[in-house]
Amino acid sequence: MVSKNELFNTLKTLAEAVGVSGHEDEVRGVVVDMLKPYADEVRIDTLGNVVAVKKGSAGKGRVMLAAHMDEIGLMVSHIDKNGFLRFQPIGGWSPIILPGQRVLVLAEDGRKVRGVVGSKPPHIMKPEEAKQVPELKNLFIDIGVSSREEAEKLGITVGSVVVVERTVERLGNEDRVSGKAFDDRVGLAVMIHAFIEADKLESDLYAVATVQEEVGLKGARTSAFSISPDVALALDVTIAADVPGVEESAQITGLGKGPAIKVMDGRSGGGLITHPEIKRMLVGIAREEGIPYQLEVLPGGTTDAAIIALNREGVPAGVVSIPTRYIHSPVEVLSLEDTVNAVRLTKRFAEKATPDWITSIKGVKVK
Repeated sequence: MVSKNELFNTLKTLAEAVGVSGHEDEVRGVVVDMLKPYADEVRIDTLGNVVAVKKGSAGKGRVMLAAHMDEIGLMVSHIDKNGFLRFQPIGGWSPIILPGQRVLVLAEDGRKVRGVVGSKPPHIMKPEEAKQVPELKNLFIDIGVSSREEAEKLGITVGSVVVVERTVERLGNEDRVSGKAFDDRVGLAVMIHAFIEADKLESDLYAVATVQEEVGLKGARTSAFSISPDVALALDVTIAADVPGVEESAQITGLGKGPAIKVMDGRSGGGLITHPEIKRMLVGIAREEGIPYQLEVLPGGTTDAAIIALNREGVPAGVVSIPTRYIHSPVEVLSLEDTVNAVRLTKRFAEKATPDWITSIKGVKVK
């Protein structure tokens, strides 16, 4: 079984790579290198998803694991005459997060140009203006140049993508780590290690590192259509709001209490309602293996599983979630113990999803 240190190293490598939605190349290369030695087949599809396959002994049954490679970021939309970069968000940013952040701007040749997110100094703002959350349209990126021409010589153009610059580090409690892009590089880490460790498989196991989840679950839609899985499990983060100021009933999950088994997500169930047999299987495994777990009902947001469940005639789908604080910020925090247990739960699910079990939970002819 993977150790905390091994998982930390995998997470650090994945999370520190750059992979804004639609520009996942750097992460994709890392994922391919990690999966290739353990797969019977690895391919990159037209949209850029990585699909790795381990063949099962039964010659039938398709189990899909999905975790997305992309992270939220920014895109340069204008370079002014003084070389300041205006931008549009890619994915869901809170404007309160961005001012004062150090960023990396990807140049045309692949270089990473450092910059900082700036705004009008508060000292010259009107009092009422200084109290307001800044709007994205009033923020800009300063890369230290003095003209548009200087910025362009560095290879920065309209359309260049930007990420927050941040390393993955252990906190005071070494089980807790912090960094950017845990949404969803931790899901990738769980998927990769579960795929590596899964053995004695009867059904074929597909590990899919998807693209563009943050901007519409796009990679999951196309890869599911191609694979046509019989059952699917997404690996992603969920909200851990176990912090000061949040009532216990609104915390969703807590760190260190085990991976979460999703029951429902999206506004009023508009995302995924987990297939009852998938939930039953996951809970049963957790109890049999002594894996601590939480049940998750998420009032907003969803995962790749929501779109995979709607593939063709429908796919029984669920999610194993890793509780994470401060999602969609550069200082996301999670527990390595929860992550190790998510690997254990996912591995056993893949091994227990036999063709006979799959047949028993799919639609039946009643006449």
